[in-house]
Amino acid sequence: MLKVAVVGASGYTGVELLRILVGHPEIEICCVTSRQHEGLPINQVFPSLSGFCELVCEPLDVGSISKRADLVFTALPHKTAMEVVPDFLAAGCKVVDLSADYRLKDQAVYERWYQAHSSPELFDEAVYGLPELYADQLRSARLVANPGCYPTSVILGLAPLLEKQLIDPRSLIVDSKSGVSGAGRGVKLGSLFCETNEGFKAYGIASHRHTPEIEQELTGLAKCDIRLNFTPHLLPVNRGILSTCYADLLEDKSTEELIKLFQQRYANEPFVRVMPGGQLPNIAYIRGTNFCDIGLVSDQYTGRVIVVTAIDNLVKGAAGQAVQNMNIMCDFNETLGLGIVPTFP
Repeated sequence: MLKVAVVGASGYTGVELLRILVGHPEIEICCVTSRQHEGLPINQVFPSLSGFCELVCEPLDVGSISKRADLVFTALPHKTAMEVVPDFLAAGCKVVDLSADYRLKDQAVYERWYQAHSSPELFDEAVYGLPELYADQLRSARLVANPGCYPTSVILGLAPLLEKQLIDPRSLIVDSKSGVSGAGRGVKLGSLFCETNEGFKAYGIASHRHTPEIEQELTGLAKCDIRLNFTPHLLPVNRGILSTCYADLLEDKSTEELIKLFQQRYANEPFVRVMPGGQLPNIAYIRGTNFCDIGLVSDQYTGRVIVVTAIDNLVKGAAGQAVQNMNIMCDFNETLGLGIVPTFP
């Protein structure tokens, strides 16, 4: 059995990791940490875990945890993660980091969007944890930078078109909508019920921190510099991301031809579901799962393609993808522990 620790278990991502890991047949959860709830059983913090996980929340002690864990999930905020990840690696643990601290490859870019970085020497080693693009590198990885939720939805939606050079990389516009859980479990004015219920708003226009991450990965796919307009919105729902991506086609391609391209590209990817013509994704159809649903339309009138993707921001956008990455790193079946049917309605 692989022994794993969840460091930062008291947030939405932490509890989602535990929800998935308790059903994983090759995993033993050996430790959960929480500064806020130290000394409390995790099933008192999250009653949904009653009967599944009774571990007591511990303080974050790298020395103690690394003696028990083979692999550590760091579900910590950016900056906090970089303070402990190097120590876990030095102690011999593999790490899947769910913060933004190791996603960007350029230190100057990271520090422009976040803050000073204390271990930039790990940038080159960290593998960007999008299995549909980097499965080969993940197999030998010691440190995986789990992607952001918005970037996951956007990159998977545009990758086949950029790989085949079917769209103008200068024309990209992305419009994404996320459920409130994407803001985390901490108390914030903008996340309060009365602030979000029956509302729908844009935020972070031309300033969202996921923008450089999206541009970095799309640049690699397009083999040229990508700059795009990325506008996130807040939906009055608990979970889910719906991203709509617009691009100018460089070739006259029908909807049917493009759907076939996507089906071929993702034929061997167990968590990408390409929808048939006439159907488009809905966040209601992926809730609680590691799926990314993709639908698209070729607009013959404007010469553009519109790609729509849907993911659960807490699963494929965070915890589920982290487990998928762990499975590949540890030579398990990629789908192990993730065979979850969406909840509906």
